Amino acid sequence: MVFDILTLFPGMFDSPLNESILGKARQRGYVEVRIHNIRDYAFDKHQVTDDRPFGGGEGMVMKPEPIVRCLEAAAGEGPRPRVLLMSPQGRLFNQELAWELSRLPRVALICGRYEGVDERVAAYHADDEISIGDYVLTGGELAAMIVIDAVTRLIPGVLGNAASAESESFAEPVLEGPQYTRPQEFEGHGVPEILLSGHHEAIQQWRRGQALLRTKKRRPDLFARLDLSPLDRKLLRAAEEDCEKRSGRMEVAEGPSLCGPGALPCSEPQR
Repeated sequence: MVFDILTLFPGMFDSPLNESILGKARQRGYVEVRIHNIRDYAFDKHQVTDDRPFGGGEGMVMKPEPIVRCLEAAAGEGPRPRVLLMSPQGRLFNQELAWELSRLPRVALICGRYEGVDERVAAYHADDEISIGDYVLTGGELAAMIVIDAVTRLIPGVLGNAASAESESFAEPVLEGPQYTRPQEFEGHGVPEILLSGHHEAIQQWRRGQALLRTKKRRPDLFARLDLSPLDRKLLRAAEEDCEKRSGRMEVAEGPSLCGPGALPCSEPQR
């Protein structure tokens, strides 16, 4: 897969794209990243890429000509990419969209700056506008990195375990449940006994119940989308009852319960 990045600040991508999974994916040929400097396509010797907005207003707006010239030059290097403008006005980026993009041969990401990009770029040259959330960044570069990271790890062969991408959070709208590793006891807090039992089916059911409970408490918007099976409902009830029991014990022994919206696991720790 090929990513074309159109940016005013190409140096921002040097480290993130050369580390960890992204770096290995590039080295092994799963993805290719081409970075295009929009300034190289400005008309004047000072490489001006922005101007004052018509009608007045604060800040500056990125001019359409350098962006479009840069995009045309980039698009000439192979099959036409799907062009995405990183914009707070765009549709929200999520795992479903990441899967959709991972199946494409090529994606171009336009990184906006300043007060935004001339509307004619979005209207006539972009296939879609993408936002990573309801907050303001200094530019689209960080948003583009998030898209590249989320999409790259879904490309077959990139992750060592092919099942990882399928089973993790947001492959379905359920948050991942609590995870533990060694040491078995840390600062007086143990690991839920079920995880030490060796009963794999029981462990899986416990994890499912905990994941459903965590989703219900922390992301009710996701929970509302779930079509719970009878077994799911049973496991959720068990997790809720476990949480209520632990809540009562914690109030007596240690103060406020840990079973609120930001809670850690609600099962009994091993002492």
